[in-house]
Amino acid sequence: MAYYSGSTHGWLMSTLHENFLWFSNIKEVEREISFRTETGLYYSYYKQLVNAPTISQGLYELVHDNITEHGKTINILERFNIYQEVVMALLYRLLSLQKIVQPVYFYINAVFGLHAVLVMSLYGTTWLLSGSWLAGILSAAFYIFNKVDTTRVEFTIALRESWAFPFWYMQMFLLTVFFHPNLHRNLKMATVPLLCVCTFCFTLTWQFAQFALLLQAMALFGCAVLDVIPAQKIRQVWLIQAGSLLAVCVCQFFNRMVLCSLVLSFIPSAMIIITFKERVFTRRGLPWQFTGLVLNITMVMISMVLLNKYVIKTIIETDADHHIFHFLMGKFGLSGDQRDFDAQLYLCETAFGVLPLDTFVRLSKHLVFPLYAVVHLCALLVLMQTVLQNWRTPVCDTGDPATWNDAQNPPLSSAPSLLSQRPQLAYHTISAAVFGCLAVSTLRFKYLWTPHMCVLAAAGVADHETWKILLKKLHVDLSESKVHLCRHVVTAGILAMLFAVALPSTLEELNLLKEFHDPDTVQLMEWIKKETPRSAAFTGSMQLMAGVKLCTGRPITNHPHYEDRDLRNRTKQLYQIYGRRHPQEVHAILRAHSTSYIIVENSICYERGHKVGCRLRDLVDMTNHHIIEGMTRGSEDQPPTHARFCHAIQSGAPEYRKYFTMVFQNKTFRTYKVS
Repeated sequence: MAYYSGSTHGWLMSTLHENFLWFSNIKEVEREISFRTETGLYYSYYKQLVNAPTISQGLYELVHDNITEHGKTINILERFNIYQEVVMALLYRLLSLQKIVQPVYFYINAVFGLHAVLVMSLYGTTWLLSGSWLAGILSAAFYIFNKVDTTRVEFTIALRESWAFPFWYMQMFLLTVFFHPNLHRNLKMATVPLLCVCTFCFTLTWQFAQFALLLQAMALFGCAVLDVIPAQKIRQVWLIQAGSLLAVCVCQFFNRMVLCSLVLSFIPSAMIIITFKERVFTRRGLPWQFTGLVLNITMVMISMVLLNKYVIKTIIETDADHHIFHFLMGKFGLSGDQRDFDAQLYLCETAFGVLPLDTFVRLSKHLVFPLYAVVHLCALLVLMQTVLQNWRTPVCDTGDPATWNDAQNPPLSSAPSLLSQRPQLAYHTISAAVFGCLAVSTLRFKYLWTPHMCVLAAAGVADHETWKILLKKLHVDLSESKVHLCRHVVTAGILAMLFAVALPSTLEELNLLKEFHDPDTVQLMEWIKKETPRSAAFTGSMQLMAGVKLCTGRPITNHPHYEDRDLRNRTKQLYQIYGRRHPQEVHAILRAHSTSYIIVENSICYERGHKVGCRLRDLVDMTNHHIIEGMTRGSEDQPPTHARFCHAIQSGAPEYRKYFTMVFQNKTFRTYKVS
């Protein structure tokens, strides 16, 4: 059933992708253009290695790349998380698949296959938590039918998270196995290496994996300070996380951003604090334990910040991640600088705003959110009850906490509780709460929360112990077989309701046939390939430049992978083509970066989609301290002395013709040669 659920999801994603683009019928350039924004940049390296004369030359060109940031040689394997593209290209060439499958289909089918495994992992996690195969089907169905809020793989195939999430949820499944209280030694010996592999692959394939691992490490810290999982097991997981990050750091030629990640500062801090807790906070009693909880949390956060900021970043001088912290400070109103260009690029995007309420409406329509809310709330209440029992009630002598073996639970009270002997469920309860807070604060990360919804909602509905306690509270005396029958009947009923509600719209979507249509971009790419030298360097918006590199192979001066300080500074300079600057100033900036052609997009120059203050031209004006059109003048703002470059250049005035010559134009793009 796990295989059937996963393969159904993989087939659905593949079919929707085909139906939306008519992918099998469009030209190769159109297929490449369909890899929008940064996905096109990542796919270009797969294409580059597949088409290289030899594998060794292809790898050399990746390590010594002078096309991605023209005028500068960079190591692609160090800067970007593209090992998945390297592996796929090597497999394609070494397995001699050229006559069997086209490179693009080999690539996209691999991603859809991984997402089939993702659903299998959710099935397995639910089955382990509930003991019901029917609950596994329900969680898979929740994930599939709520795809608007659980995945976006069908239209962001090459996005880093599309590669990373399957390994993340495989890791979640393995953690569920690992935290089982009666884990057999042989099973543990098999689980730990698999945990290492999945955590490593997750970290290797996504540049933001470190932040997901940080939240996971914090959730594990919560489990440790609440004594719901043996500290020894939690230490092992922390070591796996740290080892994976360090291994990725080596694979990425000692990438400094990985070394300076907060999670690598949190883990040693947490391990020290937990050791301190085991030695000091051993007394029972609610006031003592609550004081210890607050003190432990405070100490670990302070230790993490001090270790990261004043030790690691002093030794390893880097500010590659400063834009992320500026974004976080701005998002939560902790920064007085509202003119940070990099932070505003994120803050102005809907994806980085708070989770909209219509998300909960959609999830409720397809049943998952109401069930999840009830199950998770009840689980949190039971967790609280369990912890309070543990804090208040004397327990039998369990010895030194450091000596608990892997098969032992923490010394919880002997009073009955749903979570007393289920540390794996306690972990999921805390983890879902942590990732729920992240998702509510930042829309883009809802995909780290909604699969938790699917698992907990399905597991809660079919949980055997829950039904036993519920029926006992209702004074219904049922045999074990009748309890099993009751929970399966209810689970099957919810599954039937879900199919009745969601299946018609899914079938209707499958029957909706569309076709890729972007003639202006196709015309631009074909013109570039035909009319410009292979050495010509292009400047434009980050998103468009990724497409130019993929479709034409021409050098570009900027791109959407924004995790480098020099690139961010370069992008701010090059975006002066959308500012109000003298043409001579713009020309000097472009020549400093050896730009041959600039591509101006009318959709940016005359943008109306974003609110005032969030249009790209507004952000450029803000950086230049110019008065923003449609906004109140700030204390530092000055009236611009020149017209907006992207608009005024159309006039063909002598001061523009002196530096720029229009060589291509259609309804969407204008291309100028830089003299």
